[in-house]
Amino acid sequence: MFSWLTNAWRVPELRHRLLFTAFILAMYRFGSWLPAPGVSSDQISQYFNRGGSGTILGLLSLFSGGALSRFSVFALGIMPYITASIILQLLTVVIPRLEQLQKEGESGYAKINQYTRYSTVALSAAQALGYTYLFRRQGALEASTSRVILIVLTLTAGATLLMWFGEQITKRGIGNGISLLIFASILTALPTGIQAWWNGGPVEKIVFPVIAIGVIVAVVFVQEGQRRIPIQYAKRMVGRRMTAGGQTYMPLRVNMAGVIPVIFAAAIMAFPPTVGTFFAGTQDFVNRYFTPNDPPYLLLQALLIVVFTYFYTAVQFNPVDQADNLRKHGGYIPGIRPGPPTAQYLDRVLTRLTLPGALYLAMIATLPSLFIIYGNFSQATAGALGGTSVLIAVGVALDTMRQMESQMMMRSYEGFLR
Repeated sequence: MFSWLTNAWRVPELRHRLLFTAFILAMYRFGSWLPAPGVSSDQISQYFNRGGSGTILGLLSLFSGGALSRFSVFALGIMPYITASIILQLLTVVIPRLEQLQKEGESGYAKINQYTRYSTVALSAAQALGYTYLFRRQGALEASTSRVILIVLTLTAGATLLMWFGEQITKRGIGNGISLLIFASILTALPTGIQAWWNGGPVEKIVFPVIAIGVIVAVVFVQEGQRRIPIQYAKRMVGRRMTAGGQTYMPLRVNMAGVIPVIFAAAIMAFPPTVGTFFAGTQDFVNRYFTPNDPPYLLLQALLIVVFTYFYTAVQFNPVDQADNLRKHGGYIPGIRPGPPTAQYLDRVLTRLTLPGALYLAMIATLPSLFIIYGNFSQATAGALGGTSVLIAVGVALDTMRQMESQMMMRSYEGFLR
């Protein structure tokens, strides 16, 4: 790994891309520690220490790299942009106009990206106003109306700037910019996890490295797993020329939904404790059924992950559209008739393939809690071991490495190809 990183550093264009990516990530981390005007970071941190980390705010603070727990300029993180992207992707299935734009190619995608940016600004303003009102009501923030407006404008501008940071990394840097920003946020919890592991018991010190390596290997194995559907293209006339047929394959990934189902399930499971902080009468119900690390909580979370995995996979991959595209381009699956039979075959394969992917996501998400209950691991150590953090970190690392490899192979760098 270090050899091809060294080779990549020797290429001037790749070196500039790497330095640009590192500069943007450094600016992101600097803004995560820069407090918003009129905000006391100590009071916000005390609120999180009193129990705010157990609500949905704890999950959002994780994806912002702890910026929300300090209420800094980048307190909203990149989550408003991700939420807007998911909403637009779901609306594409419902609204015919968006579906038509998606089929128009680059111009349609540019229009959808424009809608996503506008939605990001609106969601950022709404979330900033909600956070300000929440912290003000809980006594963690003292602000007048004019200062509230200033804080909302600052946080909205910070989220918009992060959206621009991500787009610039994708355009001028290495890897997917939005994913790298989340990756940098998650890595900020790594020192705390290492310190907790070092201060743990002897069993935790010995078992943790072995299990951590095993979890990473399992994540890589499943993330790279795919079912290859053979595709045969027949010869056909295009104008006055006969195009040659060929054989290729359609890759269907085991985990096609990515980490989105885990995020959805975690957000829903964290919503009742958040409501419980406002209504004291619901506290008993929340403590009984929505206490983290309890069996009912883990079972419900795993069930939600399985349901959301099937739902989001169905949104991302439409067997009917795929079958129509194959028929239009003269392709077919050997032994399967084109048209509806092909769509039924793809739907049947995808349904069977999604089950192990959904179970895998559920297991990865509940793994930290199982180690806390049965392994007596500390909260910080178990959080760094598995769950959403490892899933996102490994996925982003693999995607970035693939993009660097493709950049090197485009330049036919001899030292890399050996």
